Amino acid sequence: MNPGHGSLGIAVLALLLLLALLTAARTAIAEASRARLVEIQKRGVRGAETALRLRALNGRADAALALGQMLAVGLAGLVAAMLLPGLPSLPGAVAAGLGLAAIFGLLGLFLPGAYARKRPERTAVMVSGAAALCIAVLGPPAAALGAVAGWLLGLSGLRDEEDMPSVHDELREAIDLHAQEGTVIKNDRDMLSGILAMQDLRVADIMVHRTKMTMIDGADEPREIVAKVLKSGHTRIPVWTDTPDNIIGVLHAKNLFAALQEHGGDAGKIDIEDILLPPWFVPDTRAIPDQLNAFLKRKSHFAIVVDEYGEVQGLVTLEDIIEEIVGDIKDEDDALASGVIPKPDGSYLVDGAVPIRDLNRAFDWSLPDEEANTIAGLVIHEARMIPDVGQAFNFHGFRFEILKKRRHQITALRMSPLSRLATPALDAETQPGADA
Repeated sequence: MNPGHGSLGIAVLALLLLLALLTAARTAIAEASRARLVEIQKRGVRGAETALRLRALNGRADAALALGQMLAVGLAGLVAAMLLPGLPSLPGAVAAGLGLAAIFGLLGLFLPGAYARKRPERTAVMVSGAAALCIAVLGPPAAALGAVAGWLLGLSGLRDEEDMPSVHDELREAIDLHAQEGTVIKNDRDMLSGILAMQDLRVADIMVHRTKMTMIDGADEPREIVAKVLKSGHTRIPVWTDTPDNIIGVLHAKNLFAALQEHGGDAGKIDIEDILLPPWFVPDTRAIPDQLNAFLKRKSHFAIVVDEYGEVQGLVTLEDIIEEIVGDIKDEDDALASGVIPKPDGSYLVDGAVPIRDLNRAFDWSLPDEEANTIAGLVIHEARMIPDVGQAFNFHGFRFEILKKRRHQITALRMSPLSRLATPALDAETQPGADA
């Protein structure tokens, strides 16, 4: 055997080990939990502090390690090219090249990457020293290449913005970590997650929609108004005249009953407008933390929500905000307030107006709520149409079957986890005549 070939073979092996190390480091640093690394650091484990520092570099560490991977593969190809002339034929050279690529792919990329994904914190701690050295050497050229890439993106009108994790993201990660370990129970996790989620919500996301509001026409007879208040079970009810958008005040049941007592129980003698509270209008775009502060400052917990044109969209209460933190607050009159009925076959009968966040909180689901607030809205968004009764759609791990509909509004549907269905249906089943 040619001694030169032996040295080149050792070089290929060294480059394979380097590639495996860089792959493991890149995967582990990206996947490792900051909260878990902090716990490891508190136990005095060497390398945890370095791993935390590398994780904080975010995209810069990834770019440097990616450049190292490219260099390792490129150098390995160069060394292999120096070995190939000794092969007797072109087919032999092709076979050797494919074999080398398979070995590098399996042992240098897939295997170390899979290991690092299963044990990201442990791997990050183990390889942190070598990774730090690689990043120190390759960081400047990687940054230069990144600057060139950013300049090219700028020429095309795009911006290369670094996605730095926010403080809220870090807190969510820590909460999820402790929940997985069993140190935080579900109710506590939901409450903490609800507080963080409030930062991204607007009043429009949690308000009672105008179609669900109880309102009173100020032109009704006082006796009719008393009957409606008693039937509604609500403490405060908006009162309007002429049109529902012209709300002139809020009727408090306490004031109504005091007036009844004052007039000896004769509702006909009550002037409703004299006992109305002034309405408080808030914009539907107001952030939930701002609305909470406004409730506390105003010492009130009932507001009418309007859009930019001044049209009534719904109402919001302090209880609605609190429920975003602690979940549904039920009393003796809220037997089915959640709007969800589990069935023996594993499906769920769901009111179309149930908020997606409530379903996710109650059943640990992960239905997206970026484009729609209610489950009916999610079905319409995903189907790209207003479906008819009897139509069914499969998405996000569920089969959604439309059960009831009022004009263009889905009022009831059945949700069935696809994992429980013996024969999954097509991804979207539609029938002729559906509303577009």
